[in-house]
Amino acid sequence: MKSHFKFSKEQRNGIFLLLFLIIVFQCVCFFVDFSSEDIQVDQKELSKFIKEIDSLKQVKIEESKPKIYPFNPNFITDFKGSTLGMSNEEIDRLLEFRKQDKWVNSPEQFQEVTQISDSLLAVISPYFKFPDWVANPKRTSNYSTYSNKPKTYAQKIDLNKATAQQLQKVNGLGKVLSERILKFRNKLGGGFIADVQLYDVYGLTPEVIQKITSDFTVKTPGNIEKIDLNTANVNQLVTVPHIDYDLAADILEQRKLREGFQTMDELNKVKNFPSNKIKIIELYLHLEKENR
Repeated sequence: MKSHFKFSKEQRNGIFLLLFLIIVFQCVCFFVDFSSEDIQVDQKELSKFIKEIDSLKQVKIEESKPKIYPFNPNFITDFKGSTLGMSNEEIDRLLEFRKQDKWVNSPEQFQEVTQISDSLLAVISPYFKFPDWVANPKRTSNYSTYSNKPKTYAQKIDLNKATAQQLQKVNGLGKVLSERILKFRNKLGGGFIADVQLYDVYGLTPEVIQKITSDFTVKTPGNIEKIDLNTANVNQLVTVPHIDYDLAADILEQRKLREGFQTMDELNKVKNFPSNKIKIIELYLHLEKENR
């Protein structure tokens, strides 16, 4: 152990020299400032870079905002109204106004009905889209006029021959819904059988359907072969709209219990039967005379 800690004179001098150099370098690093004061910043380029960053941030903020597309304020729903910033009371006032079969025809009237603030009106009114007969009163003659006197059967247009342009003249029926009606009509093959089938067109409200049937009606119904309710099997029943295999099986079970149906209304006694669709289902069924 002694040999490991015994140094010669030269070794001791070397150790002292090393310690001296370490102390000198430490003092130099502590007391001498090596930072450069010659760094030049191009303020013009820096300002340009900052503006570019700010513009990119603004674009990102605008993209993250929910987009609002033009809409008819007469058909605002609870969800749509809440996304626009309307309160429940303001939405309820509009819905109550519409229940009276009245229409909002201007931003001012919309504010009068809903009692929204001026600031909110200024934000959402640019997106209001009213029918052309409201926006261009001079062209009213090109659109259907609704009078208190209902049209006769002869005055109405055949629903199976109506064009999208004719349908769009109905107040509340735009391009999308009119084309959807034609697409549904074509899907039926021979066209509509009765006006009640309009209730199967997605997006049509009862109010709009009432306005459609005031100007249009089925005059050339599609030809279908009705199914006898008291002899039909499951495979025949499932070809009828709104009847699936489970419902068809329940109908046959009810028919067996009753020993045959006497009236179509008895279908309402079938388990899970869609009573609100019975008028449409009846279009495809019939009862033999002895069963009526």
